[in-house]
Amino acid sequence: MERRKEDIKNISKMIIDGKKTAEELLAKLKMQPRPEKFMTGVLVGDDAASRSFQKIKERAAKELGVDYRIYEFPASLGNDGLRDEVGKIARHKTCGGVIVQLPLPDGLNRYAATNTIPPEKDPDVLSERSLGAFYNGRNKVFHPAAATVSEVLRRAGFDLKGKKAAVVGRGFLVGKPVAVWLMNQRACDVLVLGRSSDLSRDLKDADLVICAAGKAGLVKPEMLKQGAGVIDFGYDGGKGDFDADSLKANSSKLKADFWYTPTPGGTGPILVAKLFENFYKLNTG
Repeated sequence: MERRKEDIKNISKMIIDGKKTAEELLAKLKMQPRPEKFMTGVLVGDDAASRSFQKIKERAAKELGVDYRIYEFPASLGNDGLRDEVGKIARHKTCGGVIVQLPLPDGLNRYAATNTIPPEKDPDVLSERSLGAFYNGRNKVFHPAAATVSEVLRRAGFDLKGKKAAVVGRGFLVGKPVAVWLMNQRACDVLVLGRSSDLSRDLKDADLVICAAGKAGLVKPEMLKQGAGVIDFGYDGGKGDFDADSLKANSSKLKADFWYTPTPGGTGPILVAKLFENFYKLNTG
């Protein structure tokens, strides 16, 4: 029994608490001047997960005292209609930020909506102008996914210099921007992988693994080198890409320097806090 208690204690040391981190980030924002302009979340269609994510942002805004307005539109609106509606919101003089909840329903082009958002009102860094500026290190605000990685690394005391990083997933929301940011650090080797990659082979030498494929349990603890760190953005049926359940089941075989972000309660809350950091910077910085 005592051995099992020690195993559980070691597991707790491995976990980066995203909720606690987000609380601390939001507490710092509360000490800053609150933007007078409102922030908008655009929700298209009736996807339950998208609606849930919007509610999370709405709760964070309420905690900060930020005026957060959710605009809902049917998927039948089409690309032209969605472009027009998002454009109207973004052009409003008292609007300080617009977030289009992605992914959009089938048949809708994300850039039809996001490209109507000017960079000065794009805290999510979703438009092609904002993304291009970010990739070249010239955007006013940090891409929230990359900012989340940076925050986790800081709290884990992880130095990128001389390390090998692997990004599992090439998506436009997390995989690609995080991979580009890591490459721009010029402090580590970066390998970008897909779901069909031989992860057992490709991850064995990685010091840092970024999970962004959206497939539950894709990355197994036994694929990783001892002492590696895992930052998990994946979300599939309430579980992350990293198989944390397997990790817990084999806790007695693991060392306390192995660390990861859990799902839920890991990168998600931090990413939301980073969105609001960007909103504050765009409107008060």
